[in-house]
Amino acid sequence: MRFRSDPAQIRGSIAPLVTPFTDAGDVDHEALRTLVRWQLAAGSHGISLGGSTGEPSAQSIAERAEGIRTVAAEIGDRVPFLPGTGSAKLAETLELTAAARDAGADAALVITPYYARPTQEALYVWYSTVAREFPDLPIVAYNVPSRTAVDIAPETVGRLHRDHDNFVGVKETTKDFEHFSRVLHAAGPDLLVWSGIELLCLPLLPLGGAGFVSALANIAPAAVAQMYEAAVAGDAQRAREIHFGVHPLVDLLFVETNPAPAKWLMKERGLITSDHVRSPLIPLTESGQEKVRALAAAADQYLTPVEVAV
Repeated sequence: MRFRSDPAQIRGSIAPLVTPFTDAGDVDHEALRTLVRWQLAAGSHGISLGGSTGEPSAQSIAERAEGIRTVAAEIGDRVPFLPGTGSAKLAETLELTAAARDAGADAALVITPYYARPTQEALYVWYSTVAREFPDLPIVAYNVPSRTAVDIAPETVGRLHRDHDNFVGVKETTKDFEHFSRVLHAAGPDLLVWSGIELLCLPLLPLGGAGFVSALANIAPAAVAQMYEAAVAGDAQRAREIHFGVHPLVDLLFVETNPAPAKWLMKERGLITSDHVRSPLIPLTESGQEKVRALAAAADQYLTPVEVAV
């Protein structure tokens, strides 16, 4: 939690881990610890757990809290930890955010409440409630309208940022790049904005983005981290080379519903022991496996070797 008092340090490639399960469907905590070690060895600048890639809605609050504790203990304060603590229910969101705070998280990533389709005023009240409940914990909104059916407006983000000192940022997972600009314009340059859209990670940085929370980091953490490092070092050519080079791997992630393709490839490469995904998702189909193999081969040089974990 050493980054909690200065959330502006939470920058770069924040890897949003998959939640590994056993073949029986239980959370595999040993595999989770291995993934954290692998991410840190590969150069990821931070860790997240419980975003869409982590299948949070298919887990109980107790399971999610235990996963947060496992990851926090394994990180040991070496890099920022930004776990997802949101739910469709306010009580669950507060319970899980408290668990993250107590585990030593540096900030809480709180998804917009899904299914209910709240108004902007309702979203303001929701995030204000969370921010007031945890005044010493940085709060980051997670905007992913393709999954939640609600889009937190730039004006609402700006209002929250002005009204609550601990409302520090937003993870934007929208393909509307104009939205990124409007959020920064409405809230000001000190708002921390991370991209959750793989092919908008690099373009966000010149606008003042803090980095990215990209599912691609589950299979190519070194490349994603190096793209950020090249960009901030002024090596635009190298950053663009990686950006375009990983295109096949980005396509790979979405051959079928994320995270099934990534989990299948991670199992194939020996990073996890099972590619189990919880219902309503299903494991990658045979036709999907063929596509993933081809796309992985097309950008093999950008896949981070499994041996980095040693």
